[in-house]
Amino acid sequence: MTLQSDTAALSNQKRPSGFRARIFSPTALQKLLAFASLILMLIFFSFASPAFMQIDNILGILQATAVNGVLAIASTFVIITGGIDLSVGTLMTFTAVICGVFLSYWHLPMWTGVLAAIGTGALCGSISGTLTAKMKIPPFIATLGMMLLLKGLSLVVSADKPIYFTDTENFYMISQDSLIGYFLPSVPVPNAVLILFLLAIVSSITLNRTALGRYTFALGSNEEAVRLSGVNVDRWKIAIYALGGSICGIAGLLIASRLNSAQPALGQGYELEAIAAVVIGGTSLSGGSGTILGTIIGAFIMSVLTNGLRIMSVAQEWQIVVTGLIIILAVYADILRRKRG
Repeated sequence: MTLQSDTAALSNQKRPSGFRARIFSPTALQKLLAFASLILMLIFFSFASPAFMQIDNILGILQATAVNGVLAIASTFVIITGGIDLSVGTLMTFTAVICGVFLSYWHLPMWTGVLAAIGTGALCGSISGTLTAKMKIPPFIATLGMMLLLKGLSLVVSADKPIYFTDTENFYMISQDSLIGYFLPSVPVPNAVLILFLLAIVSSITLNRTALGRYTFALGSNEEAVRLSGVNVDRWKIAIYALGGSICGIAGLLIASRLNSAQPALGQGYELEAIAAVVIGGTSLSGGSGTILGTIIGAFIMSVLTNGLRIMSVAQEWQIVVTGLIIILAVYADILRRKRG
């Protein structure tokens, strides 16, 4: 037996089985840790404040998680490629403003506003992808510029004032109504939460069962190897950013429906919570690994933490401090996870 075969046999003996490899992989362990943290937070805040587990507060957490969770899903695709998108928050706002223009200014049917929001998100996402893929601008700088651009455009298009949907019948139902509540009155889960979970299922299938998903992971693992294999890397990268942008359009519809208005000054800061949720859920900032399920768990952690601190009457400035610490710890945990991997 040759030296190479001996070495291969030894490495095969040390390599865990497929099931054990999945269970004890760094990403899986991160998801388990995140889920355990979520359970502990729920228990802690339940004992700390009796108001925490009241139905109205739980529904408020679900509503907040719906918007942040959708933005986090959009960020997951981009981060898995090894990129970053700082424009998701202001893009959400801009798509809400565009929807307001179609419905409140031009008085078009509601379905046109929905398509306009999603289409605008996809267009802006594809522009960010083009800046990164074709012009070779680092994702951080390209999306930072897009964030400021969209913030300004939101103020310009709306004339620096909110756009209200009072003339649009049933627009509030997108986010606030409860389709589940019609069948189960005791479970009035808002439609926004239903949309979040349906989007999570579709996104998970896309990420794990389609060519787009396979190239998303491949670009994050070794972009140059993918390029050398003959794949049009630029086209797939633009498609991934466009997909993320269209998902931001859905978030824009959810927040506009929840507030029954498009607030042009809203949006900045949402990208930090979205990125934190993605990293807490086990997606690596270096790219190549991540799951939608982990992102949803991370989004719930951020919402529960924010709501719990508010219920306990913690000052808002300290809430921001805690959120910043969570982001730092999440990134450091990602660094440790990569080293162990």
